[in-house]
Amino acid sequence: MNFKAEIDVMPLKELLDPQGKAVEHSLDKLNFDVKDVRIGKHITIRLSADSKEAAHVQVENACKKLLANPIMEGYKFEVVAE
Repeated sequence: MNFKAEIDVMPLKELLDPQGKAVEHSLDKLNFDVKDVRIGKHITIRLSADSKEAAHVQVENACKKLLANPIMEGYKFEVVAE
């Protein structure tokens, strides 16, 4: 079966996000009333697996081993059948 995973990787809330702070500062200068900006990554993966549960395990392992740095980032994802 074919699946698609939508993955969001974000800096941990406890850590400073310099890229987010730079964008927040620029938006403030443009008179946008923003309170906080966090910048992360969005990753889409198409994969094959025997079941949705097997696809979930594959994506979880990809996040843990490559896509997210657990010291600095958290992640969440959704797997759907195509």
